[in-house]
Amino acid sequence: MDPFSPLDLAFTDPAHPFHLHHMGLALDEAAAAAAEDEVPVGAVIVHPEKGVVARAHNQREQLKDPTAHAEMIALTQAAAAVGSWRLEKCILYATLEPCPMCAGAVVNARVPLVVYGCPDPKAGACHTLFTITSDPRLNHRARVIGGVLADRCAAALTDFFARKRALGKK
Repeated sequence: MDPFSPLDLAFTDPAHPFHLHHMGLALDEAAAAAAEDEVPVGAVIVHPEKGVVARAHNQREQLKDPTAHAEMIALTQAAAAVGSWRLEKCILYATLEPCPMCAGAVVNARVPLVVYGCPDPKAGACHTLFTITSDPRLNHRARVIGGVLADRCAAALTDFFARKRALGKK
């Protein structure tokens, strides 16, 4: 069965090999962000025929842009690769649960599936604080699968901020 098919119940499993592989790519992007002294969040967007159409990481510090979240940059890349702002066949992978801005962009881009690593207790807008991606008042809803490689995704953030605190105390 097509892994993008909503009928494939196995595809809703956070341990599905397809999800693990693509979250691994998003973790590579998070590592690139950390190497640039950016908050280590990575995102990857996959299209069923074209494969990976976007890979991005946070670049807020580098670009001096509050909207330069990994997901936002990836959505822009994917739209260019697909040739449309409608990403109706794509899956967004993000190492951290999308914030309200990114969740709103997912809705506007018509992304049907969001897969994230660890929840965001301070800004999560898919499950934790808000449910923007599944709000029935909006004109589009995305299915959301959380917890894919959650420990690795959370460790990337925890390690980054522990290093920042340690450097701040010197």
